[in-house]
Amino acid sequence: MDGEQPNDFQKHLAELMQDPDFQEAGEEDKAEHQLRKTIIETRLAIGLTQQQLAQATGMNQRSISRLEMGNTNPTVRTLDRLAKGFGKRLEIRFV
Repeated sequence: MDGEQPNDFQKHLAELMQDPDFQEAGEEDKAEHQLRKTIIETRLAIGLTQQQLAQATGMNQRSISRLEMGNTNPTVRTLDRLAKGFGKRLEIRFV
């Protein structure tokens, strides 16, 4: 975009970014995205398929897929089950 004029979308986005409610919604999405990314990266790092993780957690593969796709929000209990399925413990921190 070097030297180019912003298009209508870019102008609209710049306006939206001035809205504290819009910014807050983006921060919420960022946390959910990071959680999904962490689940996927951890599963892949230890070499598990979704089906294998499902078996290790007592969940079904469809539930694992929905979590990774962001189609559902996990409870703390579900996160704990995932951690145990990964052979890890769940630790939640506010930073």
